[in-house]
Amino acid sequence: MVGRTKSYFVIVLALTLLIYGAQGANILGLFPSLSPSHLIISMSVAKILAEQGHNVTVVTVLEPTITHKNINLVTVPMTKEEIKQRSETIGAKQKNTSSNRFISILNMSGQMDSMLRKMADVLKDQRVKELYLNKDNHFDLVISGYFMNDYQLGFARKVNAPVVVLAPSPPSQMLNSLIGNPHDKVEKEKGMTFGQRLDSYISSLLYGIFLRQIDQRNRQYYNEIFGDDPTMPEYTDILRNTSLVFFCSHAASEGPIRPSVPAAIEIGGIQIKDKPDPLPKNLEKFLGNATHGAILLSLGSNVQGSHIKADTVKKIFSVLSNLKQRVIWKWDDLDKTPGKSDNILYSRWLPQDDILAHPSVKLFINHAGKGGISEAQYHGKPMLSLPVFGDQPGNAHAMVKSGFGLTLSLLTLEEEPFRAAVLEILSNPKYSQRVVKFSSLYRDRPASARESLIFWTEYVIRHHGAAHLQSPLVHMDFIAANNLDIYALIGAISIGLLLMLKKVVQITCRRLRTKLNKVKKQ
Repeated sequence: MVGRTKSYFVIVLALTLLIYGAQGANILGLFPSLSPSHLIISMSVAKILAEQGHNVTVVTVLEPTITHKNINLVTVPMTKEEIKQRSETIGAKQKNTSSNRFISILNMSGQMDSMLRKMADVLKDQRVKELYLNKDNHFDLVISGYFMNDYQLGFARKVNAPVVVLAPSPPSQMLNSLIGNPHDKVEKEKGMTFGQRLDSYISSLLYGIFLRQIDQRNRQYYNEIFGDDPTMPEYTDILRNTSLVFFCSHAASEGPIRPSVPAAIEIGGIQIKDKPDPLPKNLEKFLGNATHGAILLSLGSNVQGSHIKADTVKKIFSVLSNLKQRVIWKWDDLDKTPGKSDNILYSRWLPQDDILAHPSVKLFINHAGKGGISEAQYHGKPMLSLPVFGDQPGNAHAMVKSGFGLTLSLLTLEEEPFRAAVLEILSNPKYSQRVVKFSSLYRDRPASARESLIFWTEYVIRHHGAAHLQSPLVHMDFIAANNLDIYALIGAISIGLLLMLKKVVQITCRRLRTKLNKVKKQ
């Protein structure tokens, strides 16, 4: 009887694998972003799919820290001049002291020209073009890593494969149009005053202007890369072929609550391991001996120590070196550290996710990058965010509003407010209690981020692009999508009826006057 049960199990398993795609697919990941944090998310996706048995080819600029035997890398590295430009670009962002998120992004867009140009040039590199010029290559799916590079969707047409977009952010104006996802011009929050809602609405309109500039740049790059191929569709037609978008968010716990189309799939926390890896011995020993707890300080992989003002570094060191807690500080130049202290351990690279999973860590000081905040939320660690540019101020604001910690600007950091914030979070249990409670919500899903990624990736492959998931809005122009022609018709009819009513009233009044005049004459 036991043997028969095992046989049934084997048969059911075999049928399940046959139905859900046991055969390894050929997947192409286009991940040319010059942001290491974006690459961590992208390569986490690639690794999960490779572990599932798929053959994954990845195009990248940076050398990834995450890889797998089933991942074939096609690297187009930066030149020395490009590395220098990138460092100068990031350094320039440290000088932008505007607290307005839109103004920050607008200023940043001009500084990012060289970075955006590099991503476009990657697709023109001969090593990358061979992926479609070599007719022996076959791809079942293209995953396009998003960073204001819609033109990249054209590459899927060159290799004749469906395409999905991997976005390191929640649904937004920048991405919703690809899948017809509705976007409320004002993301309403509890207790928003009229002035706050008006400010949000105006910011949304201004952001739309910024997106138009990005769209023009994308159109230019698309024509540069694919313009010599007469079989390629128009740029606007390419945008209508996105099968779905993977968003690194979880609206049910993070909010805001809003409608989403079926092609919007949330995989927030995809880079977080279900079970943390063992820490390197030096880190494990350092944290194991942290009798008063430990602090992790990491300002991401873009911002280096040389980008931060020396005076700011001195203030941070002064505060942290005088704490009883141990501090792990991500610092790139170990020959020139901020200072020596028995309670501080410096490291060029850190397994951030694994460290945050350690019970000794009581505070995470970060730059408010979406990835780092997601990891802290998952592991239930309170935060002190020091945002600089891009989406970081917005991420920090949302984190503080949720009660998970505090925020200060890295660009205007002063020693006493920094010390007060650190001590407040360490001594007041309300922050850790709130984020621990949230952690249970963030983890509680019908399917994990990993399971969602695998299912929907294979779903698109099985259904050859899954065109049935597309919203009709994707294939409608602005007038039709917003019913402007219908409103115009209603307006025309209303005006016509008003004119007719006016004419009837005029005729009636004229006849009444005529009758009254006749009565008077009699």
